[in-house]
This record gives sequence, C-alpha cells and structure tokens, in this order.
Amino acid sequence: MHTTFDEMRAHDGSVRPGYRCFSDWLDSTPEEVISRKREEADLTFHRVGITFAVYGEEAGKERLIPFDIVPRIIPAQEWQRIAAGLRQRVKALNAFLHDIYHDQEILKAGRIPAEQVLGNSQYHQEMLGVTVSGNIYAHIAGIDLVRAGAGEYYVLEDNLRTPSGVSYMLEDRKMMMRLFPELFARQAIAPVEHYPDLLLNNLRSVAPATASNPNVVLLTPGQFNSAYFEHAFLAQQMGIELVEGNDLFVRDNTVFMRTTLGPRRVDVIYRRIDDDFLDPLAFRKDSVLGVPGLFGAYRAGRVTLANAVGTGIADDKAMYIHVPEMIRFYCGEEPILSNVPTWELSKPDDLKHVLAHLAELVVKEVHGSGGYGMLIGPTASKDELRIFRAKIVAEPQKYIAQPTLSLSTCPTFVDADVAPRHIDLRPFVLSGSDEVTMVPGGLTRVALKQGSLVVNSSQGGGTKDTWVLEH
Repeated sequence: MHTTFDEMRAHDGSVRPGYRCFSDWLDSTPEEVISRKREEADLTFHRVGITFAVYGEEAGKERLIPFDIVPRIIPAQEWQRIAAGLRQRVKALNAFLHDIYHDQEILKAGRIPAEQVLGNSQYHQEMLGVTVSGNIYAHIAGIDLVRAGAGEYYVLEDNLRTPSGVSYMLEDRKMMMRLFPELFARQAIAPVEHYPDLLLNNLRSVAPATASNPNVVLLTPGQFNSAYFEHAFLAQQMGIELVEGNDLFVRDNTVFMRTTLGPRRVDVIYRRIDDDFLDPLAFRKDSVLGVPGLFGAYRAGRVTLANAVGTGIADDKAMYIHVPEMIRFYCGEEPILSNVPTWELSKPDDLKHVLAHLAELVVKEVHGSGGYGMLIGPTASKDELRIFRAKIVAEPQKYIAQPTLSLSTCPTFVDADVAPRHIDLRPFVLSGSDEVTMVPGGLTRVALKQGSLVVNSSQGGGTKDTWVLEH
C-alpha cells in the first residue's frame, strides 16, 4: 500500500488512456494562455464569493478554496464499478439504520457487538420505533474514497450526518466549461450540473404521504456556519427557501414557515444543523438554532428530515469496521469497494499489533472527526508516541488504527509548474423512495503542500473538477 499510484501516468511514464486528450492539449497550449486562465479562475471565484469560514479564526474571516485547473479523470468502466460499490454500501447503511432503530436483527444475530451500537453517543434512543418515510435515513451521503497501492479504491469514511462540498463540485465544473470549452468539445464528459434537480426530486420523493405537492426548505444554522455559501447556493439552485430556525414554527405537530402571505406548511426539511441543535424541547435546551416541537412533528410523520435524526451512529468510526459485515447481512453480497484495513483496539491481538507498530500507523478516536484526536505515527515525535501509547493502553476501546496510506497523485499546478499532489474523492450518493442515484464523479480534494496527505480545505487543501468519461 505504500507505492504511490499516479492517476495520469503509468509506471513506464506513458500517459494513461483517459488522460491522453488532456495531455495533448496541455502540451500544445502556450504557458501564458494557461497562466491567464488560472488568474481568470481565481478572479471569478473571488467575485462569486465561493468561500468557506474556518472555525477558530476571527469571526467573519473567509477564505477562498484553491482551485486547480488540471482535472481528475475517471474512465467510464472504472466509474461503473465505483458507482455499483457506492449503491451497495449506501443501501446497506440505510438498512442498518432502520434495523437498529427497529428489530435489531443484526445485533441479535451477533454480527455486530450490541454494546458498540447501543452504548454509542451517536445512537439516539428517541428514534426507537420511529417510522421514517421510505425507511430512508441517509438521503444524502458523502462517501470518501482514496486510491492506493496498484490503483485500488478504498472507502476511507462514510459521511451521513450533514455531508458538504457538493457546491464546489458544481462550481468547479462550471468554471472548467467556461475556461476550456474546447476540452469538452473533444471528448464526452458526463454532466454533473443536474445535481440540484436530482437532489430536489430525491427530497420530494420522501415527503410524508399526505403531501400532494411537497414544500421543501433548506434549514441552515446561519451565515456564520463554515458551509453557509453551500447552503445558500443549493437553496438557490433548487429554487427552494433557505430558512433559519426562527423562520419556522410548529402547530398541531405540523411545521410551518413564516411568509409575507401568512404561514405555509413545510413537508421536507433538508437540514444542515446537527441533531443536538434541531429542537430545544427534545435535545439541547440551550439551542437557538432549531425549532421547538420539530422532533414531535417528525415522530408523528408530519415532516421529513433529511438526513434523519440518529444517522450519526452509522458514520461513527467504530461502525466503519462493520460496514462490510452489514453488506453481507443485508444485501447477501460481498462488498464491491473495500474498507481500508483497520485494527479494532478493543481486540487484544489487534491492540498488541498496533502497540508494536505504533510509529508506522494512523490511530483515530472512534468518535473523533475533522482530523482531531488522531496520531499519524510516521510524523509523530517520540513524546507524542509515548503520550498516545498511554492513552491507548488506558482505553483501547476508544481507538481504531489503519496503515498510513500513500494516496494516489494527480498532476497539479503549483506556482508556475505542474507537480504530483495527493488527492481523494467524495461522491455524493442520493437515496430516494425509488432508487439510489448520483451524478458521475464527485468532489476531488487535493493536498497542495508537497508530500502532504491532508486534503481538507481548512488545512490548505484545494479542489479539482472530476471528469467521468462517458465511453
């Protein structure tokens, strides 16, 4: 797993088939033209305001996410296999969520230790026995994929709570089509711009049965949230109202939106607010972001929340280990996409192995997120290793460990030159009442610092357009 897979070039230096058209264009286009296009992209992103806030920095400070004009290209056949694996995985995750809040068959069968689910802080007892529309919990899933070794794709993480980043996928494509129309004329690249329509249809399909013409809104925590640009962008693209908690109220277990023409019923809420803040009567009493009574209306089946309350249990790192088993249990199939090999430190043999190889591995807290509570062995100091070792020995059940993957690289403009940089991929998978759908590709994130494996925008990462070739 430590060899680095180059997306554009094979080991002998030859250009891979999917990149030949782009490589020819790159070689034949004058440097000054490319430089001018890169400047134009930066200026346009500034003008449109495609920014994100970074928590911990001064209030209101926004950053531009760096955009790279070299696309990540995925051949059609490769994408077909990825898409099949994503559908399989998300179906199993939805089946798991329905099961653990109802009959708990997978726990009764002993396929997953019950205490890992029922004792997990992300498991919401309040959701026991609650019927959700279409038995769908994760309506929008962002599944993080990495490529390592000889080019095999691995699932690194399942994001099922409030996955973000799709606005950058859409804006990156718009930018590339504007800057380089000749590239799109030369080859068939699968479109992504219909994602907002796909998402809206998906959300309308899971409205309560009583709603004949469902009213969908997007609930945001407000303009100080790091993903507020995306909330506003998606609401505008779908043609739905962007609302905050105080724009909504509940009467007789029904949710209404305040409008200048009087109250209007709301049937589906695409919420970008965490569970704990949704309803001060049901969860955190100090929340000013949510809507009092919302959870009661939800339990009564009078409104659909996307994603459902309690989905966090399925994207917890302690559950990640068990997703291949969920696929076998609910789908009766072997997983198409592999997990990254993972050691579960509550198991004595796994613990022994990890403690013996701590300096080579990545160790993560099972409830951690955003890169917090992690040890990256190869870059850790002796003191950091010693301190983390003590934490693991004291509470091994709180940790998992994985090998340090060498993520695949893609050519990327760095200053005036092109150099390989590590990338990952987040496809967005939609589950509606009838089917699981997605637009081809997803958001490719790139680590812009040489040698860095950190692709997060908050830590200096950028984005690329992702091209799936149609044939």
